[in-house]
Amino acid sequence: MIVDDEARIISMISAYLRQGGYRVMAAADGREALLLARQEKPDLILLDIMMPEMSGLEFMRLYKQESRTPIILLTAKVEEEDKVMGLDLGADDYVTKPFGMHELMARVRAALRRAEIGESALGLVLSGAIRVERSSRTVYLQGRRIDLTRTEFDLLDTLISNPGRVFSRANLLDSLRTSVYEINDRIIDLHVKNLRAKLEDDPRQPHYIETVYGVGYRFLPE
Repeated sequence: MIVDDEARIISMISAYLRQGGYRVMAAADGREALLLARQEKPDLILLDIMMPEMSGLEFMRLYKQESRTPIILLTAKVEEEDKVMGLDLGADDYVTKPFGMHELMARVRAALRRAEIGESALGLVLSGAIRVERSSRTVYLQGRRIDLTRTEFDLLDTLISNPGRVFSRANLLDSLRTSVYEINDRIIDLHVKNLRAKLEDDPRQPHYIETVYGVGYRFLPE
């Protein structure tokens, strides 16, 4: 996502990013960016500091409380103090205007690589609005923590880590390492029902965990 109040800069950066195979969205100020980022959950944000309505720094103060999305600041040379403040607020990198597009693209690739490595190290699994943190065994839905039982967490972790893959009930039982009393594989149906009640807007029309009739279940990729 590109956030800048200069249409010329958005157009120039968008062209290079699309040519590099990236999907691009844009916002003209921090307030618009906040709404768009919460809805679309971009993988990376290129953020101007000086903007109307809401500055880049104010955007960061709010968005960094709910997301670890990497941010590259687009700064002017005269904004040294704002640049330092942006890094203190959690920006991952910055480029100074005017900048070369090859340098910007290199920084984009580097920031995305660092983010991918960081998520793997922390044991994070992200899919749309769902965030699974393995190290703390916690799950967040749209930024709100969801309380799951041990088995519900293990079941979700197995499914979300393999989006699109169909698991039989027996496969899921094996992956859960369930206790002896849970021999009947139909116990999976109960756990899925409970998971849907906690994750789905309408459990009867699931958006995340799909029933594959006659086989088992799969997590629908975003």
